[in-house]
Amino acid sequence: MRSTDIGGVKVASMKSIESFCCHKSELCSVIIFTIHRLGLWNNLMKGQRGIMTNKILMLALLCLMFGVVMAQQPKVTSLFSKELTDIPGKEVLLITVEYPPGGGDPVHRHNAHGVIYVLEGSIVMQVKGGKEVTLNPGQTWYEGPNDIHTVGRNASKTKPAKFLAFLVKEKGAPILTPVE
Repeated sequence: MRSTDIGGVKVASMKSIESFCCHKSELCSVIIFTIHRLGLWNNLMKGQRGIMTNKILMLALLCLMFGVVMAQQPKVTSLFSKELTDIPGKEVLLITVEYPPGGGDPVHRHNAHGVIYVLEGSIVMQVKGGKEVTLNPGQTWYEGPNDIHTVGRNASKTKPAKFLAFLVKEKGAPILTPVE
C-alpha cells in the first residue's frame, strides 16, 4: 500500500484517518464516510491529485482536526461569584464543568482551595504526588492552592460528565493557570 503526505502528515490508508480521529465523533464519521463515498480517497491514492480533490480533502482533514480538538474542550459555566469581605483579597467562585466523552483538562493549578462535587458521569482526578481517583455522582474531592492538577478528565469515552467546583481564591485571579 502506498502512503501519501497530506499537509505534512503521512497518511497510509483510510484507516489512518479513522485512527487519527480517536474520538470518532459523529462529525468525524460523516466526513470520513463522505470522503470514502465520493471516491476522493481512492483518487488521491491513485495519484489523480486534482486541485479540487486536494482542497476538499484538506478541508475535510481540517474539519476532523478542529472537531476533535473542540469536542474535547470542557465547558465551564460560572454560577456565582462573591467577594469575601471578612477575608481581604479573597473571593468565592462556584462553577460547573462539563467534560464531553473522552474530554479533560491540561496539567494546571488553581491557586485556590477547591472542592469538587460530581453531578453526572464519572471523572478521574489526580494532583502531583497523589493517587489517581475515579469519582462518581455524589462524591467529592479537594484540591489545595499549592497542588498541581495532573489529571482531570472524563472517565468515559461515550458519556459526558459534569461536576460542581467551589473555589476560594485571590480576588480577580484566573480560575486556572496552565503548568508546563
